[in-house]
Amino acid sequence: MNAETWWFLCRASGIVAWLMLTASVLWGVVLSTDLFPRRRRVAWLLDLHRWLGGLTVFFIAGHVAAVLLDRNAHFRAVDVVVPYASAWRPTAIAAGVVALWFLIAVEGTALAMKRLSRKWWRDVHILSYSVFWLATLHAALAGADSSKPLYVVTSLAAVSVVVFAASYRILTHGLPKRRPAPAQRTRDLVA
Repeated sequence: MNAETWWFLCRASGIVAWLMLTASVLWGVVLSTDLFPRRRRVAWLLDLHRWLGGLTVFFIAGHVAAVLLDRNAHFRAVDVVVPYASAWRPTAIAAGVVALWFLIAVEGTALAMKRLSRKWWRDVHILSYSVFWLATLHAALAGADSSKPLYVVTSLAAVSVVVFAASYRILTHGLPKRRPAPAQRTRDLVA
């Protein structure tokens, strides 16, 4: 393998993981609110949310493996699991490490959801927002592509959409959910 292969894999897997995380957070908001109530397929939304979460974990594993295998990066295992262990951009790397630990907690409780109380699961699952913000900070401060125009436009769009979705969730929390008309519910059950 070329010496730069691991570096390119590290960058690509980090960006794709962040995009999958963004999509997973957005689908989670759609699931927990009545955003798009007329065309809801809850089982499909839940499956997609879980799939995006799994892809996030997969690409983060690839990101971490690639940075460890890149001989030019000089990262040790302790650097990717202990906040502030890295000598290179310690705050940026620490944000990624904490995001990783929070993601492990969120995914672990998602897998054990049926064995946990709903309140406990929700209290841990809400860390998904922190995972998104910490990963975004990590990418902005440590990412080699963070100054590229495509990355800047994509990250601004993603942050804007997540801010809108999170605001919508906060502002509508506790309000009664809109339900589709009876004819729509019948059509949904048949489809």
